[in-house]
Amino acid sequence: MKQVAIFPGQGAQKPGMGLDLCDSFPQAKELFDRADEVLDFPISSTIFEGSEETVNRTDVCQPGIFLVSAVTMEILRAERGIEASRFAASAGLSLGEYTALWFAGAVSFEDGLRLTRLRGELMQAASDAEPSGMTSIMGVDLEKVEEICAGVRDEGGIVCVANLNSPGQIVISGAQAAVDTASGRLKEAGARRAFPLAVAGAFHSPLMAPASEGLAAKLADTEIRAASIPVIANVKAGPVSQPDEIREALVAQLVNPVLWEKSMRGLVESGIEQFVEPGPGRVLAGLMKKIARDRTVVGYPDAASVKESEAC
Repeated sequence: MKQVAIFPGQGAQKPGMGLDLCDSFPQAKELFDRADEVLDFPISSTIFEGSEETVNRTDVCQPGIFLVSAVTMEILRAERGIEASRFAASAGLSLGEYTALWFAGAVSFEDGLRLTRLRGELMQAASDAEPSGMTSIMGVDLEKVEEICAGVRDEGGIVCVANLNSPGQIVISGAQAAVDTASGRLKEAGARRAFPLAVAGAFHSPLMAPASEGLAAKLADTEIRAASIPVIANVKAGPVSQPDEIREALVAQLVNPVLWEKSMRGLVESGIEQFVEPGPGRVLAGLMKKIARDRTVVGYPDAASVKESEAC
């Protein structure tokens, strides 16, 4: 059976995530303790005990999701023999691409933590610099969304398509006033729903350019190795494996749309039968039901699911 490992991005977080893993597996506690040392910040206690508002902060949830997803996969590796070599590829939704690269051996656990912490800090700072946001649009085709966003841009607004996650759901991103204008026009054009997302700002838009520049500088000084399996990059919906193209994809990702639906359809068309989702939540399983209902997603969102799993 051909499998792909898929890793969640921002939005999968919740207070207390990972605590049951820490309590259930000694090697998990070691990794959580190691993360605190690497970041010189109590990321473990913050996600275990922090309020919803705290855990939802971009600079907390990004390294937190990476950490919980990586710990989950390490336990599966140790307890159930689930190795990267058994997978045809790996992929991650936005932030999750960093976990996918770690799983493929392109970045170390320590560097993955540092990069996701910095990414979260840079994106939070860019968000704080200007009122901005993201809104999910449902029930209008991509051509109409792009047309209306282009019209708002012609009037001086900053708004663009940011996420193409599943059929019928398109996320737009940009300056708040421009997003609101585009959302209103899309509802007039027949959109069923237009609801703001609970994020700090305009991710995957030109407003993230300062964050992209800061991340590029850090990536230039970070060791990136050739991936042992292909990693499906969000910005191209296709595989990357070499250090230079990995760096380029991660930098471009912050200011370009996430092509998740296209990425998953390409994998399905290549014959992938099963997807494995280690980490908090079941967001990616939910998206797959809309993309390819006949494909199985095996989720490991908590310690109980890891204990009940069987070796691949």
